[in-house]
Amino acid sequence: MIRQLLLALSENDRVHAFVLRQRMVRRAARRFVAGETLDEALEVVDRLAAEGYLLSLNLLGEKTTSLDEARAAADAYVEVATRLRGRPVDCYISVKLTQLGLDLDTDLAADNLRRVLQAAQTDGRFVRVDMEHSPYVDRTLDIITRLRAEGNGAVGAVIQAYLYRSGDDVDRLLRQGVPIRLCKGAYAEPPTVAYPRKQDVDANFARLQQRLLRDPACHAIATHDERLIQAAVSFVERENIARDRYEFQMIYGIRRDLQEWLLRGGHRVRIYVPFGTHWYPYLMRRMAERPANLAFVLRNLLRG
Repeated sequence: MIRQLLLALSENDRVHAFVLRQRMVRRAARRFVAGETLDEALEVVDRLAAEGYLLSLNLLGEKTTSLDEARAAADAYVEVATRLRGRPVDCYISVKLTQLGLDLDTDLAADNLRRVLQAAQTDGRFVRVDMEHSPYVDRTLDIITRLRAEGNGAVGAVIQAYLYRSGDDVDRLLRQGVPIRLCKGAYAEPPTVAYPRKQDVDANFARLQQRLLRDPACHAIATHDERLIQAAVSFVERENIARDRYEFQMIYGIRRDLQEWLLRGGHRVRIYVPFGTHWYPYLMRRMAERPANLAFVLRNLLRG
């Protein structure tokens, strides 16, 4: 019930406008957002890289409604790629296609993604296309397939385990050699397309993560679920899977204890580092995913 409420609020414009005016909420959001500017985000990237983490940098924003907004988002990602150029950190770029104009025109989003890829590949950087609501899945995967066919090999996809279709999508992407980031999924979806029960999502995640770990390419296991992480660690040890064949991915500010534990165990750990002014929907989804995140924000509000 709370999860569904928070997800609904994440798309409510009136609540969005109210929250942005609350200084205490903005302060609490800094637990999960690396700052509102690229300079602030790069400071976090450098600090985490010095601690031994791999990084993924994401400019917050989605569902642009004009050509100018979509082009501006692409320009901003080109700047991210430019600022990362020559920086001695393993940091790739994560983008959302609705941020690049997917709601306006599929070709526009593809063109903008192509620009980001070209800027990133100047320095050999990888680009991951984040997955969004289920109606976007086919177009997102089609654009990734199209750009890879053009020779843009350094682009990967995200698969959400709560969708019934995800097993078939994993098979398709593995045949194409696309690097996959497996996550549970953070959007409100109807039971016609997604597992409504957490235990079924977890079971599907466990099945898909073993399929990815068996694949010779390097894929990413993205979860803060301790049981699923432990199952993955046990599986790679039992199957003698090389450490460079997989990585764990976790979100900035969430389960730092698990991040440190995995790093100490010699596993590759990549931290998803979001930044920017459009942090409200992102923050709401993080609270919907995990009650502890909601409790953290509420505690900070009460202290204020």
